[in-house]
Amino acid sequence: MDTDVVVVGCGPVGALTANLLGIRGVRTVVVERSTAPHGQPRAFSCDDEALRIYQQAGLRDEVAADMYPPPLVEYVSGDGRPFATIALDEVDFGLGSEPLHFFDQPRLEASLRGGLERFEHVSLRTGVELTGLDQDADGVTVFLRALDNGAVSSLRARYVLGCDGARSATRAAVGIALSGTSYAEPWLAISGDVEPGGVRQPTTRFVCDWRRPAFVSPGAFGTHRLEFMLRAAETPEEMTRPETVARLVAPYVDPDRFTVTRAVAYTFHHLAARQWRAGRVFLLGDAAHQMPPFLGQGLCSGLRDAANLSWKLAMALDGTAGDDLLDTYEAERRPHTAAMAAMSVRLGRVFLVRNRVLAFLRDATLRAVQAVPRVRRLIRHFEFKPAPVLDKGALAGGTRRGPIGTMFPQPLVLPVGATEPVRLDDVLGTGFAVIGPSVTATTRRPGPPATLIRVLPPGTTPTAPEAPTAPEAPAAADSPAAAEGPAAAEDALTVVDVDGVLTAWFAKHRAELAVLRPDRFVYATTLTA
Repeated sequence: MDTDVVVVGCGPVGALTANLLGIRGVRTVVVERSTAPHGQPRAFSCDDEALRIYQQAGLRDEVAADMYPPPLVEYVSGDGRPFATIALDEVDFGLGSEPLHFFDQPRLEASLRGGLERFEHVSLRTGVELTGLDQDADGVTVFLRALDNGAVSSLRARYVLGCDGARSATRAAVGIALSGTSYAEPWLAISGDVEPGGVRQPTTRFVCDWRRPAFVSPGAFGTHRLEFMLRAAETPEEMTRPETVARLVAPYVDPDRFTVTRAVAYTFHHLAARQWRAGRVFLLGDAAHQMPPFLGQGLCSGLRDAANLSWKLAMALDGTAGDDLLDTYEAERRPHTAAMAAMSVRLGRVFLVRNRVLAFLRDATLRAVQAVPRVRRLIRHFEFKPAPVLDKGALAGGTRRGPIGTMFPQPLVLPVGATEPVRLDDVLGTGFAVIGPSVTATTRRPGPPATLIRVLPPGTTPTAPEAPTAPEAPAAADSPAAAEGPAAAEDALTVVDVDGVLTAWFAKHRAELAVLRPDRFVYATTLTA
């Protein structure tokens, strides 16, 4: 084999996937048609789950430094009056960062590509396109063509990951069809740089004007993003003229202080591939699913794909798990992706009302129902966003129950010997982890190598783990691989639960310890007496 994995496409999803594979020691070749990172700010937003995934790739701080977390999102009527507000600065889903971030895609891609340079076993080949592939029981042969001179080459790999976007050549090569809906209304996406004093509307807003729905928001580094629905008689050529763009953006930014970096008409889709795996070929991101933009979850869903599949591939490649573990990728990811897409469609129906009377009724109804505290909290605290949960898959017992299948929180912890708290994932390692107040040096690991973390209550002085043996982690029958023996004492790490988040979690779920997957979903727990 020339390599373990070929990743087709080096946009944000492909580059992130390659970084996650690199972290796990997987030999990876990334192939990309473009010779440089995409210079256009297309993708714009990500969430706290995405930041946690970047953290797993060892790139969180670098990526987050280039992001802007908006404090709130407003839904306003045509006259600019808010009828619903999401107070993002009041929301904490417990994953270690703010719930929404805006970024500049060229900067993000540069950071992700730069991350690949850490790994001698990961390489990037640009200026080549996929022309076809053949697979057999042992691997996949990928056929490539250089765009500059037409030279043809091939690579032999164990697996191929199609991260090559909505028009995926990988998906076409394995003959997987798309199903769903494409929306007829074109939109105009405008991105640009704003000079100091040039912002007229500083709030992130969905402008629910029945005459022309729009989205406007400040972004990172003095940028602004504005999107407008085009009317039936309007053409992209007409609407991207400088004078037209200036007229559209004028209520929100000063056109004389706004430098347009991108103005492109597009149509959004609600589509999904019929299957996300064909033998040794997998689809991720837009190659597997596309959704309306109203929840800002298109890119995030692709990053979740990468986090879910990368550790499973690493285990399949090193023999820790069988190939059937890879079947849980689609089984776990498709339901959550479908839920995100469905919620995006529902938000679009609220946002895109095109009738004056219906728009008035919508505004009045949403203002009225928020007099009910539970409804107001549902909207204001973003509780309508589908939670990161797994209903079935690579879980103890195969299905969700109690905390199993939910994402474990990521608070600050203070490791023994440290002077400053760190985020939990920074001490969990890149693989499985066993964590809890009852973890000791003799706690049994799950089948794969696992980090052992003993949690002490807030205010406790960290000491080495004590002698008593905690209950074992889940039995071998429930593990992705056969169980190993006890960990050595030096493998166990003691941390103080700085804010009491973990202590409260274990008390709530009556658990002595939890086994966490590499993507930080709860694989198993043991109950207290």
